[in-house]
Amino acid sequence: MVAVVVTWNRRDLLAESLAGVNGQTRPPDEVVVVDNASTDGTPELLAADFPAVDLIRVDTNTGGAGGFSVGLTRALALRADLVWLMDDDTVPEPAALQALIQARESYRGDCPVLIASKVVWTDGRDHPMNTPRPKPGVSEAEREAAALVGCVPIRSASFVSILVDAGEVRRRGLPLADYFLWNDDFEFTTRLLRRRRGLYCPASIVVHKTTTFGATDADPGERFFFEVRNKVWLFTRSHGLNPAERAVYAGSTLRRWAHTFATSRDRVTLAKGLGNGLLTGLRHGPRPTEEVLRAAGIDPSTGERR
Repeated sequence: MVAVVVTWNRRDLLAESLAGVNGQTRPPDEVVVVDNASTDGTPELLAADFPAVDLIRVDTNTGGAGGFSVGLTRALALRADLVWLMDDDTVPEPAALQALIQARESYRGDCPVLIASKVVWTDGRDHPMNTPRPKPGVSEAEREAAALVGCVPIRSASFVSILVDAGEVRRRGLPLADYFLWNDDFEFTTRLLRRRRGLYCPASIVVHKTTTFGATDADPGERFFFEVRNKVWLFTRSHGLNPAERAVYAGSTLRRWAHTFATSRDRVTLAKGLGNGLLTGLRHGPRPTEEVLRAAGIDPSTGERR
């Protein structure tokens, strides 16, 4: 079992995250840290305080999408059976990993390919940014099987803390590195979970130390470009959603965008992001992940620096 943590210029939070990972009641067998070209002394911190981690330093910032692609590539090269993914501002409670593994091993029926932790903010409230989407139309048998292990069936989850089946990643592919940020985890997890089982495990708790408490409809400023472009890619090119799901999620997206515009103090910036995102997303799709990793100095077969 390999843990993967992706970081960029948050060395203090990374130290907290890794201390939490190392303090697990069931620690991972290996810990891979993907450093997206940090300039804040992250490599020096790791060398001094966490010398046992497998550090992969990327030449350029590839965002969360590229970072998790690199980390999963490395975990697969290490022949992991399970991979625990999390951001550098995620601090797991001591039994977080053990709870995920126990739920997976105790589940009756088709083995879940993904299990997500309960994500709370620094004050203990459920973090709205990282609430997994319940699985629509789930059968009573699947709901009961999940309840027997204290879980709920889900359709998607965020990268903040999920345990994924490495074999299923080999079959269905890595996160799309060209997404850079936003919607990369939604695309990846819906693709992984299509016609498969996924669980939300409230017994596995992690703290997501974001600066503010909020949901995904907060004003994104210039980053709205990535939200729009990646949603276009998701709805037109991804195999994660079936046609009915695309219609439902597209409608939900339009309502959220409308709310974002209505509450924004800088609608000009949002309008530019909307236009550029639509144009870019419709003109071409994401580059192959292998191409993005090579451009960042990473061997796409091993996850190591070239």
